[in-house]
Amino acid sequence: MSHKLQVGEMKTEYLTDQDIWSHFNFIFSSKSKNSTTYKFVLIKSLLENLYNVNEKLELSYDILFSSFSKIYWNLVIHHNLNQINMIGKKAEVQNVLGAIQSCYQIPNTLVFDKLSSEIQVQVIIKVKRKCKINVMGALYGDTDSTLYDFNNKKEYIRINPSYYSFMQRFQRILHYLTNYQLALFLEKFNNEGDTTNLLLKVENVSKRSSLDQFYQVLESFYDGKCFYCGKVIKKKAAAHVDHFIPWSFVQNDQLWNLVIACSTCNLSKNDKLASDYFLEALIDRNEEFLMQSDLFQREDMRVYSEKKLEDLYKYSINNGFTDIWVPKRIIL
Repeated sequence: MSHKLQVGEMKTEYLTDQDIWSHFNFIFSSKSKNSTTYKFVLIKSLLENLYNVNEKLELSYDILFSSFSKIYWNLVIHHNLNQINMIGKKAEVQNVLGAIQSCYQIPNTLVFDKLSSEIQVQVIIKVKRKCKINVMGALYGDTDSTLYDFNNKKEYIRINPSYYSFMQRFQRILHYLTNYQLALFLEKFNNEGDTTNLLLKVENVSKRSSLDQFYQVLESFYDGKCFYCGKVIKKKAAAHVDHFIPWSFVQNDQLWNLVIACSTCNLSKNDKLASDYFLEALIDRNEEFLMQSDLFQREDMRVYSEKKLEDLYKYSINNGFTDIWVPKRIIL
């Protein structure tokens, strides 16, 4: 009955890679009781927030379930996909989202990012309340009480250091396995296409529809110049907000990983990792950000550290981002 637990403590912090793989293999197998997509979406949410933990590897429920709510809204409302293994029935979180959609007459075309901030907060609060009941304890139980500590009253989890290192090192394959298993589950209980089609939807449910809010902060700092080549960008339409560590790896939007790039550099860089020369430049830029009180207080900057960015760069290479990119021309 681990799914009913309100507090969970890790049995041990020390596991081998083989131990951890065996737990993930169990979750992705038919032995795990997956009557809904909750576990898969929770794993996706954890992976997306690996670099939002504090120095104790703690993550607040507000951050965790912000990701969970966004994924679920886009799957359930935007893509109209059933999340439970019973035709004609709906998972509890589906009912929560459906009630909010009906209350505010929200069209299916509206993705989570396009909702008002007030409605987003309401969605997160209600989804979090439902997930406290069954979800946190279920995934905890499937890993034999080793993945994390959790406390539903204090609303935080603490990721096991062994798992944290493992998830960093194998992040890309874990993303793929989780997305694939989620797509397979959805295919069985929906008539919305085959696994390949569903996988494309699953892989993109976390993408932000617009990075304009970050542009406002970054544009004033860069004085209209491209972070990579130094060219002056004369028109806003030619200024792109770029994920320094590619979004396909980090799958989250943090100010400390975002820069302004000209269209030429952004399109050329695409899904590649920039040279470590630019890593040093970004570290210096972030240090300047931390000296500004209004930026230092941002939630994404409060969890930033130079080591975290360096680790992310290293692990992205370990995960296959080995095609290192440099701009064709740099203006000094």
